[in-house]
Amino acid sequence: MVLEDLYRLLRAGHVQAQGIVDTLTQPLVVLDQGFCVTNVNNAFIDAFKVERDDILGHSLFSLGNGQWDIVDLRKLIAEIIPKTAAVVGYEVTHDFPIIGERTFLVDARRLVHPDNNSTSILVVFQDVTDSNRERAESDIILAETRHRIKNLFSVIRALAMQTQTEGSTAREYRDAFLGRIDVAARAQEIAPGDTSAEFGALLDAAITATGGNRILIEEGPPATLSSMKVVPVSMIFHELTTNALKYGALSVPDGRVRLSWRIEEADGGQPMLISEWREENGPTVRPPTRRGYGTELITATAKHLGGSAEQRFDPHGLIATVKLPI
Repeated sequence: MVLEDLYRLLRAGHVQAQGIVDTLTQPLVVLDQGFCVTNVNNAFIDAFKVERDDILGHSLFSLGNGQWDIVDLRKLIAEIIPKTAAVVGYEVTHDFPIIGERTFLVDARRLVHPDNNSTSILVVFQDVTDSNRERAESDIILAETRHRIKNLFSVIRALAMQTQTEGSTAREYRDAFLGRIDVAARAQEIAPGDTSAEFGALLDAAITATGGNRILIEEGPPATLSSMKVVPVSMIFHELTTNALKYGALSVPDGRVRLSWRIEEADGGQPMLISEWREENGPTVRPPTRRGYGTELITATAKHLGGSAEQRFDPHGLIATVKLPI
């Protein structure tokens, strides 16, 4: 083999190697012992918005006014690589002047040339900025989901504990329990997560499905309830509807309920939402001989929310006044 043939073969091998390097989708750079760039692939050029001629033969740490002079990267190349053959998955985060803040996993390997025992360093960059962001967002979503599931189980447990068992059949307990779960579910649809809810929309979801068109909701002023009040307030009016269906105006064909609300300023300047539940054309109302579970739930829930609930057993129909801070 003549010298010219040997040169041609070596040149063909170089072209083939460069072609393989340029097909890699991950940015790659080859450095000599002085950390100067001896080769770079197209992916590196595209990713970091540089020109090949501007970086070949120059120190990696001086490129782009020193944008590559990153403490973690310099430590990797100058200190770690000379002591070990390769490093895989070394994470580097840096704010680049042109492409902004990016996070890379850096793989670096020391290459020893068999002809002259010289050393090169092969460095590959994997951009994980977007995947890290997506992973962080997924972690947030997962944590929020777990939090909501925990809260949901707490609500279900509270509903189970609060649903009366004394004097009830299994069917009555089941129907009452499932009815309250259904109200809680509809309330969550109105105000998912930490969002607030309009009082009028809440009433529609809490009572219209149960009481039908015999509950006449008279539009009041705009009133917004915080997310923490959505389920408890829904339960108050669901309980009033259930009682009306069992014992009150909605237990007879001609009975109906009028529901209205207004906003008044209480002592100290606290705005209060005052809603009035008035039953009409129902059976004659007589004061109960004992305080029932429904009354207890309504009164206790309103008090827990910082308000009050009063039920007046007028012979012509129950009148319930519920006051809530907003």
